[in-house]
Amino acid sequence: MLQIEIEAVWRFRREGSPRTAVIMLGVLNEIRKTGKITSAASDAHLSYRHVWNLIEQWSEFFGAPLVETQRGRGSKLTPFGERLVWAGERMQARLGPQLENLAQELASEIKPFLEQRPSVVRVHASHGFAVAKLREFLDREPGIGVDLRYVSNQHSLVSLAQGACDLSGLHLPHGALRAQGIKAAREWLDPREDRIISFVTREMGLMVARGNPLRIASLNDLTNPKVRFVNRDHDSGTRLLFDQLLAAHGIDESRINGAQQIEFTHAAVAAYVASGMADASFGVEAAARHFGLDFIRILTEDYFFVCKRAFLDTEPMRRILEIIRSADFRAAVATLPGYVPSDTGSVTGVKAFLEMHAVR
Repeated sequence: MLQIEIEAVWRFRREGSPRTAVIMLGVLNEIRKTGKITSAASDAHLSYRHVWNLIEQWSEFFGAPLVETQRGRGSKLTPFGERLVWAGERMQARLGPQLENLAQELASEIKPFLEQRPSVVRVHASHGFAVAKLREFLDREPGIGVDLRYVSNQHSLVSLAQGACDLSGLHLPHGALRAQGIKAAREWLDPREDRIISFVTREMGLMVARGNPLRIASLNDLTNPKVRFVNRDHDSGTRLLFDQLLAAHGIDESRINGAQQIEFTHAAVAAYVASGMADASFGVEAAARHFGLDFIRILTEDYFFVCKRAFLDTEPMRRILEIIRSADFRAAVATLPGYVPSDTGSVTGVKAFLEMHAVR
């Protein structure tokens, strides 16, 4: 089955042809994580001598060292090397989902002209680690194509109502804010035609630097002028939830240093904090752990999919349900920090769903 990948590439120019930094960034990142050039060489499938020569060549190119070595104590990145690595991490976290959307648009344009076209399931959902995991499983499934577009929580239900997708993502918080989420979703749910599919729960909270040096423990601590915050974009469901939490706690956003600084994914805000450009953000635990950050849990969210009743009876949807109900998929989700399979694959009508989930 045809798959298209679009990648962002760094190129540095200095009085000549451009030099691509992809391999160099991978080598530096492995040294950052392990403190070993041998590990970086193994990860890049290169010899130790080749990797060391690469480091020396790039250090000469920049006119600044990238790696420091100490006898018996391994290797570590210089401050400049650290800055390069984290710039690359932020770029990938920021652009990755957008490039995936562009690749999917291109694939959708090309596939109608190819023979042996698979059944394509159109999925519109907010970016998340469990959704990405489902994409991995579906990509391995023969005969099913996945047109996955990352859109906001608010817009995904609109897409389903307008016939622009087959599966729509929906996440609702536990606790006092759940009623607001239910009210917003109710506007776009059709009790006669729509069906709700349980998926996972995920932990939401504050991402802070490892060791939590500023002793951030609650949302109120974000008003400390010393705390630099990075926010999510206004169209994201996570930003809407964060704004609702601020209102519930009587916190004025203008008192938060950096509240107007935005990134577009959970991974992007986590990378921003991990690189030292901010002290805190709000998002999923999985993103915090991925970047080695500490996490202060604030609340739990339920993540669902919504589809039309008729789509449940199609062969592609039956196979999707088989996958998400499988032990292998549940085990894969359980490896994601803060994610738990929750009645995964069970199907309910809208009326029953609203009655069951109005208060939790």
